[in-house]
Amino acid sequence: MAETCDILVSGGGVAGLTAAATFGAAGFKVICVDPTPPVTTRDAEGSDLRTTAFLQPAQELLQRFGIWDRLADHAAPLQIMRIVDAGGAEPEPRVVKDFNAADISEKPFGWNLPNWLLRREILTRIKALPNVEFRAGTGTKSLFTRTNEARVTLSDGTRIHAKLVVACDGRDSPMRAAAGIEVKTTRYGQKALAFAVTHPVPHDNVSTEVHRSGGPFTLVPLPDYQGKPSSAVVWMERGPRADALQKMEPTAFAAEMTRRSCGLFGDLTLASRRSIWPIISQSAERLDGQRLALMAEAAHVVPPIGAQGLNMSLGDLRVLLELAEARPEGLGDAQMLSAYHKARHNEIMLRVKGIDLLNRSSMLEARPLRDLRAFGLNALYSMAPVRRTLMQMGLGVK
Repeated sequence: MAETCDILVSGGGVAGLTAAATFGAAGFKVICVDPTPPVTTRDAEGSDLRTTAFLQPAQELLQRFGIWDRLADHAAPLQIMRIVDAGGAEPEPRVVKDFNAADISEKPFGWNLPNWLLRREILTRIKALPNVEFRAGTGTKSLFTRTNEARVTLSDGTRIHAKLVVACDGRDSPMRAAAGIEVKTTRYGQKALAFAVTHPVPHDNVSTEVHRSGGPFTLVPLPDYQGKPSSAVVWMERGPRADALQKMEPTAFAAEMTRRSCGLFGDLTLASRRSIWPIISQSAERLDGQRLALMAEAAHVVPPIGAQGLNMSLGDLRVLLELAEARPEGLGDAQMLSAYHKARHNEIMLRVKGIDLLNRSSMLEARPLRDLRAFGLNALYSMAPVRRTLMQMGLGVK
């Protein structure tokens, strides 16, 4: 016998778990599956050491559905986004510009949290919802749809009948492939190292993005670690250089990352293991199929610049929730899913293109082009209306 639910969420990453928790809190019966059991402790093998900055609209969504209360005590606010151009002859700041949230809002831009901790806390919220079930170690295997329902076979042989399948199952989404939806992928030849550091100079809730070549070096505030100021680092470099850094012994690596950070926070000390990720841009041809909605990395992948990745995903989720709550009797039907695609696709394409441009600018090797980048940063920052508009766009405010 097949099991039934309102919504089957394929994928138990941060986006998938958030989708399951919010749809569940909204009253829908939800089953969420993921083939890989979540790692929910910081130093365990396989833990996701990346961090997520929840921008204001995402934080409001989490607050509404009872998730934020579990996260607030662990979050580091992001009051200032600091852009540093260090593209001169030596790795030292030559242009430093601060984008302050106070110019557009009474709140910080966002709040930063480690991904492993997000999984732990959202799973705790899910366990408190009687209408949501999370199945770790089980994935989606096949998709068969009809006008009135989707029929999904799981990797353990279980069959699920659902009104709506939400694909949050990553850049190689099996549900997207099963629906025959094409994707466009751009490869940059870059990889990103993700790790945590401590440093003697406090970060003062400033997120700092240092541009030289190869990609940005970004330090995002974390709560103090073992009594010392701490930041999450995402260090993007061309692939061979990133691989060499990943293998470098700790003392030499500490010297390299301190130099790449321009010494802005003093000597950096590695405070976690290093993980490494390939950098791509990717966008799905459509966000909808019959009884299927693509969201998160199944729909779009961007380089980790400007905290856009998961916040775009939660933008997807907000629209899906609004449509589901407006017409619960039409959950997963063609009208709902067509409206979802129409509401999100153009904005996603604009953001993917914009972040692609920023990433290519951050990779520049030639000095004259790096000088042009510094000139552009100065010019944009000096125009207050443009500066405010850029900050509002970054938050997702229309």
